[in-house]
Amino acid sequence: MKAIALAKRFYQNEIKDSLVYEYLGHIEKRENLKNKLLGLANIEKRHAEFWRKFIENRGEKVKKVKLGSFKKFSLRFLRWFLGSVYIVSLFEATESSTVSIYYDFYKNYKLSNEERRELGNIILDELEHEKIFEKEKKLLHAENIRDLVLGMNDGLVELLGAVTGLSAVYVNNPIIVGLSGLIVGVAGSLSMGIGTYVSVRSQRQVNEGVRKRLSIVFSLSSERAKKEVKEKLEEMGLAEEVSDEAADYIVKKGKPENIIPREDINETRAALYTGLAYILGVFFPVLPYFFAPTSYIALPFSIFLAGLALAIVSAIISVMSGISIKRKVAEMVVLGLGAAGLSYLFGYIISVFFGASF
Repeated sequence: MKAIALAKRFYQNEIKDSLVYEYLGHIEKRENLKNKLLGLANIEKRHAEFWRKFIENRGEKVKKVKLGSFKKFSLRFLRWFLGSVYIVSLFEATESSTVSIYYDFYKNYKLSNEERRELGNIILDELEHEKIFEKEKKLLHAENIRDLVLGMNDGLVELLGAVTGLSAVYVNNPIIVGLSGLIVGVAGSLSMGIGTYVSVRSQRQVNEGVRKRLSIVFSLSSERAKKEVKEKLEEMGLAEEVSDEAADYIVKKGKPENIIPREDINETRAALYTGLAYILGVFFPVLPYFFAPTSYIALPFSIFLAGLALAIVSAIISVMSGISIKRKVAEMVVLGLGAAGLSYLFGYIISVFFGASF
């Protein structure tokens, strides 16, 4: 019964992905990209058909799946806001987990020889998906879209909490709340950007150091080089018997640097995406405090704008994670506004305890 339940979930995911790619293909104007999206839709439809047959051959039925109006609106907005290639990139963020889940099913559940062969081909298809839009993603730097989304989310949640807490203290001085929010926002943006830059650059430098060290070892001793390479391969999860042969081959070819991956992410661009997205998230909760006469009047507008922005960001994340948009929107908005409520309560306690209300 567990196999059937899993298969039904796999069917739902595959048919939903197929409908999404098909819809994006129909609204895409560039012929080359349209053909790729529709081709991807057909692949996912074929995968869904495998799971439908698997389920029906065991006496169960599948539920009909269709794209709702809200989902279509969300996809149109995301396509306008991000572009089709970015959206597909977000979907692909879950492909590695899909491959792992399918492979577990392949190993652990009873399948006919034909089913095992077909599922093996499906797993290989999933591994190939990321190559379909490789050229477009490199031109558009699609790998940074996660920096954009997460940076904006952090800015929204943190600044909404900050200005909400300050509203309880500076009741009659909304401009101070707004300015304080901007200062905190700029500081947070710089911190996020610098943190991203340092993290990506540090990883690059570590890998470059390892490559250089291996090159030196290779030039001095082939035996020592083989030992070093074998250790690195085993650290990466390669079996001992395989790593021994692979290390021998690498030493003979004389290219030790190839076993340490080269990073495609540019640290400067990643830092800019993160920092600017954080500032964009700051804009929504802070803006009303520059126009309202009191913080009490500014607060509901701040919460509304932040909630709207959180809903948009959560819609993007839900597409990226493959979960329900409505559930993700509700989750993020509730958590964000809950944090704002606790911040306001804390600010109010401080104002009462210290008599600090301005």
